[in-house]
Amino acid sequence: MTDFILSRTGSSRGRSILRGVAGALVPFAFLACATAPHASKEPLTSANVPKATSSTHPPDAAASFHFMLGYQAELAQDMDRAVQEYQAALKTDPTSQSVNARLAGLYFSLGDVPNAVRYADQAAEGTGQDGQLLTQMAGILASAGQGDRAVTLLDRAIEVDPTSGDPYFTKGLLLLNLRRQPEAEQAVRAGLARVPESAVGHYHLGRILLDAGKGEEAAASLERAITVNASFEPAYLALASMYESRQDQERAVSVLRRYLQTVNPRNRDIRHQLVRLYVAAKDFQGARKELSDLLTEDPSDLDAQLRLALVYGEEKEYPKAIDQLTQILKARPTELKIRDYLGFLYEESKDTKNAIETYTFNVQLEPSYFEGHLHLGVLFYRLKQFPEAITHLTKAITINPKQPESHIVLGLTYLQQDQFDDAVRALEEGINQNPTSADLYFNLGTAYDKLNRFEDVVRVMEAAIKLDPHHADALNYLGYSYAERGLKMEQALSLTKQAVALKPSNGYYVDSLAWALFKSGLLTEALIEMKRALTLAGNDPVLYEHLGDIYAKQQNLSEAREAWLHALELDPSNTKLMDRFRDLGMGDPAKEERIQQAKRRVSEKIQSHAPNP
Repeated sequence: MTDFILSRTGSSRGRSILRGVAGALVPFAFLACATAPHASKEPLTSANVPKATSSTHPPDAAASFHFMLGYQAELAQDMDRAVQEYQAALKTDPTSQSVNARLAGLYFSLGDVPNAVRYADQAAEGTGQDGQLLTQMAGILASAGQGDRAVTLLDRAIEVDPTSGDPYFTKGLLLLNLRRQPEAEQAVRAGLARVPESAVGHYHLGRILLDAGKGEEAAASLERAITVNASFEPAYLALASMYESRQDQERAVSVLRRYLQTVNPRNRDIRHQLVRLYVAAKDFQGARKELSDLLTEDPSDLDAQLRLALVYGEEKEYPKAIDQLTQILKARPTELKIRDYLGFLYEESKDTKNAIETYTFNVQLEPSYFEGHLHLGVLFYRLKQFPEAITHLTKAITINPKQPESHIVLGLTYLQQDQFDDAVRALEEGINQNPTSADLYFNLGTAYDKLNRFEDVVRVMEAAIKLDPHHADALNYLGYSYAERGLKMEQALSLTKQAVALKPSNGYYVDSLAWALFKSGLLTEALIEMKRALTLAGNDPVLYEHLGDIYAKQQNLSEAREAWLHALELDPSNTKLMDRFRDLGMGDPAKEERIQQAKRRVSEKIQSHAPNP
């Protein structure tokens, strides 16, 4: 049974490339307990060859001979020959526990779990086994999912040798995996009572306490493991991981630096862990210093090269990050994920030409590269090059239909072209493939709204909220939709209040709340919220129109007139508002100099973007 302490690069599109590059990340693993027997690396002598023993009678000479040949084959990594020799030994001595144990271990290492379990069971039959053999067989059975049977063998191992800590520690980890935490802690503490200076025991107790949510006790146990054995790397890693999970980056860094200072200052895996922590803590200077040292020692370290590029990217030093990745790609031109991140950096640098070329190179190199098509589709969508966006998004969906973003952006692309039926089809197909995506339901609701299918809008927005009760966009959209139509006003107020509570700095959500208050006749509250919305959202013609509506309802026509004129300055094409302006006897807004200037600005802008004849 193996207890893994895994290191992951930080979250973000950039950092994820490290997981996709062969050899870029090295996970740390600690063998937590005895596993299947394996071949020694020592030279074969009469002193170190395991004996083919039997629980009932002295070993047969032929059995011993075949056992020795099998062991020699193991040392030579000839596993097929080893299996043959061990099976030959069993023909003359079928009750030999050690031969059965060797076969169990061999089959387990070869991935043949059924045979591994069969021979482990045979090795554990009868009596006379030592505690180590029973512990090893328990490890195989536990890995095969036979936890209760493994616990039984470990109890026998403890009976055979109650002074050894290994069976207790192995039992503790097995019980932890079986979600029997109190028994797991009891077993490991019992082992520590036998061997109180066991770093392994204190380490495992720390892991169990951590699983139980006893953070301070877990830290104390892990520190005790380090005190007992100052070079015990897994304890340092577990302790740092614990502090990191508690957002205490400073203490996590301190633990790893202590290891480097007192144990092995050249441990590159730990130093890469340290870099990752520096980046998570936004200590880019510390990260660059460590990476510079790593690359000075080994300029070919791909992981360090990549991390340095990511640090530059985090610091928005895009030219440096781009140069770093370009140099890596000269040596590793087929690394798709690295080039994909390079394309992202070009996007961040507003260099869309190079971004497109970079993503395109990837999909030419590997036509089925999903991320390349998706990123091209999204980029073309942002550039309003909709036919190209549709081509790549459709290809991305063909490659990976389960990914929601491709369907969403395809639907938005059709919406931008007023192809509402196509948008609905794209988003409905997305839901067929991804029925638990709240974002797909939300975007489908906006497409239904364009087709005036209000009942469908309500249905899918409610589905989005059911899937994600904190989906602020869906809460806001449905609440505003009710308010705009004067329907279910209590629900409209509740929904918009929930959206604002989730994102209080979103001016458009506050506008929705203000509009729901206005429609409910709560004019004073509506005015307060509308002013706050304008403070948050800035110049938006719809918000100023809403502000004018509130003033008009309060019979404050001078303020209403000013708010509406401001709205028309921002959007002089709003003919409906101009008609209301006139109907309320406020004059003709088209004759206002500020409105005429606004129209001229719009006309000049249109002309400047018009293609040359």
